[in-house]
Amino acid sequence: MKKLITLAIAATLSTAAFAAPETYTIEGTHTFPRFEYSHFGYSTQLSRFDKTTGTITLDKAAKTGSVDVTIDTTSVNTGYPLFNQHIQGEDFFDTAKYPTITYKSTKVNFDGDKPATIEGNLTVKGVTKPVTLTVTSFHCMPHPMLKKDACGANATATIKRSEFNAGKYAPYVGDDVKLTIAVEAYKP
Repeated sequence: MKKLITLAIAATLSTAAFAAPETYTIEGTHTFPRFEYSHFGYSTQLSRFDKTTGTITLDKAAKTGSVDVTIDTTSVNTGYPLFNQHIQGEDFFDTAKYPTITYKSTKVNFDGDKPATIEGNLTVKGVTKPVTLTVTSFHCMPHPMLKKDACGANATATIKRSEFNAGKYAPYVGDDVKLTIAVEAYKP
């Protein structure tokens, strides 16, 4: 009987260790938040940010997690240097006053073993609004080159830029902005 109790305690402790949250550091050269919007109805414009930092914490056994992302707004990349400067102005990102965009999760919802949606707060130009990201893909495995655990995901949401004091030229330049975040993160 004593042996059975010892085995039960050992199994409980090993399960607790297995269920511990794991923290991953966002890898900036493979993480690109993108945004797209209608340009006068002529076309859909697609731009991205080139500098992103943060952490992702997952406890797959407990089906919990957190996401903390900081985007450098001065790294906006429209594909055209003059327009990069224009979009960094007061009417849009106002990067001189607001050099970052942040997203901080409040809850990660799982579907089976994978995150399905992430509820959180998006802050742009000092305005914070709740935004739910829909996870469209998620994958974790040992990175074949770095030899450490890694996770990657894609997530999307649609926001109204006017709600973040960036609504210049709306509705001609679309107020609805689709966000797509491609992220990769590694365990330290």
